[in-house]
Amino acid sequence: MNKKLIGLVLVAAFPFGCLQAQQPADPVATPPTQQAPQTPAAQQPAQPAAGQQTVPPSPAPDQTSDATPVFKVGVNEVNLIFTVTDKHGHYVPNLKQSDFALLDDQKAPTRVTTFRQQINLPLRVGIVIDASTSIRTRFQFEQQSAIEFLLQILKAKSDRAFVMGFDVTPTIMQDWTNNVDGLETGINRLRPGGGTAMFDAVFSACRDKLLTQRGPDPVRKAMVLISDGDDNQSRVHLDEAIKMCQRSETIVYAISTNWTPSRGRGDDVLTQLATDTGGKVMFPPSVEEMSVSFKEIEEELRSQYALTYVPADLKTNGAFRTIYLYCNDRRYMARTRKGYFAPRE
Repeated sequence: MNKKLIGLVLVAAFPFGCLQAQQPADPVATPPTQQAPQTPAAQQPAQPAAGQQTVPPSPAPDQTSDATPVFKVGVNEVNLIFTVTDKHGHYVPNLKQSDFALLDDQKAPTRVTTFRQQINLPLRVGIVIDASTSIRTRFQFEQQSAIEFLLQILKAKSDRAFVMGFDVTPTIMQDWTNNVDGLETGINRLRPGGGTAMFDAVFSACRDKLLTQRGPDPVRKAMVLISDGDDNQSRVHLDEAIKMCQRSETIVYAISTNWTPSRGRGDDVLTQLATDTGGKVMFPPSVEEMSVSFKEIEEELRSQYALTYVPADLKTNGAFRTIYLYCNDRRYMARTRKGYFAPRE
């Protein structure tokens, strides 16, 4: 389990439905995998509302907005990356630490060690594409949009991406690289056919690729999942796939390829995957407009907040710990993962 950990200003207890965390069941199967910012100005913290407590201010960290992050994550710290939007879904910049409240396992953190906005963290992005028979008619548009996304998003030498396709089994078409030509070749090698084992693909991508991307410096890990969400072949279940995303600290951005007038069960599945990992699901009205969804993902990956904190009463028992994050201004909503797994001794 990743021993990095996260932080902010906290609440003593405040139920908030859209950020309520849950703990999925333990995995019972292992799918096969084939190989083929600008810093906010310091200010006096706002007074907490009734029943709310704030984290004592920590020593001022280096909060410069250099292109290269200079902060480290300690072994007993949580690293939390999150997005703040208004009611229209637009990113809200220039917020300060005192604008938030946080609860870790129903307790306020011991202290917040860093807080940054619009940081330029190295990216680790997995492009996971449904290559089953059900999406054959729109597959070429999916490939083109994914390639355009990679051309735009991979700008730094420190960024990396991989390409995975899946039908009845997940297959790595291009391993970790920042070589866009290699990633494009991997996407173009995909050929649609067969059933849909989406949960297996998500599980494998997180376990075999994203879980391994860890170290003393924070990175921003995300999966871009392109599918109609209609799984009919997986050996693992949805909650198991979500749990592996949480273990690997991966945010899922799902793009639905279901363009029927009514939303089906697959869209509900994609929504849960995205919501429980702190990501977002998008429903482009047509295959030609998929590039708009990719653009939204690109903007969000470059426009997020990050903080690290020391949780209170951390036990090294591997248990799932819930995270509740709120904006004190209720016009805004903070979106982040619903929790993390404590390290094991």
